[in-house]
Amino acid sequence: MLEVQNLHVAYGGIRALKGVSLSVQKGEIVTIIGANGAGKSTLLNTISGFLKPVRGSILYNGGVLPRRPDLIVKSGICHVPEGRLVFANLSVQDNLMLGAYLRSDKKAIQADLEKVFAIFPRLRERREQRAGTLSGGEQQMLAMGRALMTNGEFILMDEPSLGLAPLLVQTVFEIIERFRSMGKTILLVEQNAFKALQVADRAYILEQGRIVKEGSARELARDPAVKEAYLGSRSRSGG
Repeated sequence: MLEVQNLHVAYGGIRALKGVSLSVQKGEIVTIIGANGAGKSTLLNTISGFLKPVRGSILYNGGVLPRRPDLIVKSGICHVPEGRLVFANLSVQDNLMLGAYLRSDKKAIQADLEKVFAIFPRLRERREQRAGTLSGGEQQMLAMGRALMTNGEFILMDEPSLGLAPLLVQTVFEIIERFRSMGKTILLVEQNAFKALQVADRAYILEQGRIVKEGSARELARDPAVKEAYLGSRSRSGG
């Protein structure tokens, strides 16, 4: 469904990605694991059109992905950015409706809004509240709901559990699995490698702008080097 081929990205004189290649099949959850500064967010921002590659290609459903963010959204790819980036002064409902900005099917938009409220009842309760007054967990729900409102079939998720309490982290990963059950395909960047490998089908390890290891999530979760570098005591304690 998505194929990244030999992607090189640089900005400010820094080579952020150095020949990254990966693929995601329809219906998969694929996770990218790596330390801060490895290039994970750069990869997602390049796929979604916010950064321009120096060279390399990105294919989506067999064709070359357009480089304009609006056309990328129209093609079926949506992005849940790191830090949520909700529109703080707008209401919860207005934030959600902005996710459907490029759509014209009013009945389908309303049906999707109800679907979002069914998944995130808290957002229904706060639909008229300004997004900037929500808690971090509620803002993450809003960012995920806004992505659903695009009606895209491929979701890029950048650090969805960042800064959340453990109970909310569990909720976020349950929602990610629910998205997959709704037919969404997900490319997940996540510092909580333990949880990411639990929900993912496959994983790539990104270090200093290069893919250094790839395989099934189960295989990588058992890999001694991955355990040592990214899982720490959680892999030994089981949680």
